[in-house]
Amino acid sequence: MSDLSHHDPTTRFNDLAELYARCRPDYPSTAIDHLLHQAHLRADTLVVDIGCGTGISSRLLAARGIPVLGIEPNESMRGQALAQGTLANLSYRAGRAEQTGLPEGCARAVLAAQAFHWFEAERALREFFRILQPGGWVFLMWNERDERDPATAAYGAVVRATPGARAVEGPRALAGQALLASSLFEHGERKTFQHQQVLDEEGLLGRSFSASHAPREPAQAEHYAAQLREVFARFQHQGRFSIRYETSIYQAQRPLNLG
Repeated sequence: MSDLSHHDPTTRFNDLAELYARCRPDYPSTAIDHLLHQAHLRADTLVVDIGCGTGISSRLLAARGIPVLGIEPNESMRGQALAQGTLANLSYRAGRAEQTGLPEGCARAVLAAQAFHWFEAERALREFFRILQPGGWVFLMWNERDERDPATAAYGAVVRATPGARAVEGPRALAGQALLASSLFEHGERKTFQHQQVLDEEGLLGRSFSASHAPREPAQAEHYAAQLREVFARFQHQGRFSIRYETSIYQAQRPLNLG
């Protein structure tokens, strides 16, 4: 079980939904291509996007013609997802990873993008198994800073200096291992893809403060913002700053049969 599942995951983004929708990165097209190919996703196969937040990953899949149902317990985040617009093949509903309320065997794939570290891992994986068709796939996806890039490393150093970041980023980095170790699934492996997010100065601050662990107390927040502005000034080019990411996908398949 992830330690973060006890950190009030369903309400801690209540006041961050608008900033999250505006400033969080999307996911690389190569990663979305991989999901479609690996799970043989088509216009008649459902993807359940659990912990879908403001619908960033849901919209990317739906735009490819794949039916997507986004599950999100936080009403503010769900409201932002709806505010971004919907497609005929995209819908959202309230629910939790550990108890989605969905029928057994309804999904060809289950996706958790930037979310699984907030779940109770064992209970969530059992629920994923239940709602997957035999042969269906689980995908756990994260954008993680690629600090081989000097600008991203400088940005990451500021983020990691906050106590809240240390509490979240350690468990998050290990969360995907629960899927690879699960006896419920087979063919587990990790794939990686390169990505970047290009931001102006206010966008960089918005990206940073959209994290639930960013400082909120005024003096601490002001100091944090000043450090971020200094990093932006040092590495920006023509008013733009690039955060480099390594997008990880942990994947595993529900067996075709249990015999």
